[in-house]
Amino acid sequence: MRRARAIAFRLLPWAITFACFWYLYGRVGAAAARAGATPATYLVGILQDVNWVLWIGMMIPYSLFFFAIDTLVVWRVVSWFNAPVRYLDILPIRGSAYILSIINEQIGKGAMALYLNRRDDVPGWEVGSSMLFIMFCEFYYLLAWATLGVAMRWDSLPAVFHWIPVLALAAAAFLALWVLYFQGRILPGVALRDRPILLAFRRANLRKYGTIVLLRSPALLAAVVIYTLALGLFGVDVEFGEMLGYLPVIFFGAATPGPMRSVAIVLWVELFPGREAEMTAFGFVMHNFFIFFNAAIGLLFLRRATRELLDSA
Repeated sequence: MRRARAIAFRLLPWAITFACFWYLYGRVGAAAARAGATPATYLVGILQDVNWVLWIGMMIPYSLFFFAIDTLVVWRVVSWFNAPVRYLDILPIRGSAYILSIINEQIGKGAMALYLNRRDDVPGWEVGSSMLFIMFCEFYYLLAWATLGVAMRWDSLPAVFHWIPVLALAAAAFLALWVLYFQGRILPGVALRDRPILLAFRRANLRKYGTIVLLRSPALLAAVVIYTLALGLFGVDVEFGEMLGYLPVIFFGAATPGPMRSVAIVLWVELFPGREAEMTAFGFVMHNFFIFFNAAIGLLFLRRATRELLDSA
């Protein structure tokens, strides 16, 4: 039974990816048929019209900027809750973890926890708590910006987006109770807070949650600009305010298990009805360049990260 669950867990990301691309094939195939073309030739025609020199000139600086911000967040959290480390010492593992993030971002965070445990002798459960704290804050940072984007473009966004402010209010109430619980102000008899895997939450206060949201925010704002301009290169015009509402939701989808960010690509297609082929091409190219370019950054650091792990072993 345990082996069957393990196999199912390994197959789940691939099953999600297959389902997403099967759905996309159907949508693109229908659009291509209306134009009297095959799906392949229809997509190639869209890609041929893109100014790739301009596109690559935007994507490389954005990816490097994201890497710097992402490393900053990991450095700040680990220094708070686990051990004093230098920003430059976090770069190798943050970069190397991008290789594993091709499958799923959370696997990459698990690799960072293992690395810090081996190199800096930080208890594994405790450094794992820092990775959980980062993921927890990512949810709130995306939700906060999605709420602002919806408020700015309320009338132009699909009606389902109008639930985002409601979700934000519920999440804010939960956060308040969450912080009070880990500070011991409510439910003092419930000992869940004392587990090592929750160390970061016991040591955190609202200021630390807010700090991580602020540190993350420049990366999202840069993404709004880059994705808006890049989408124009694919022949689809969108305003920055609309993209601010869309992009956090897309990034939620990108966190779903599965290679090639397939769920995020499906969300692009759903958010821009009638432009199935353009959005499939855009989502596939954008997300896969991002993850594979970041993995290439990781390859530059992999030798150093491996050497440090072997030395500590």
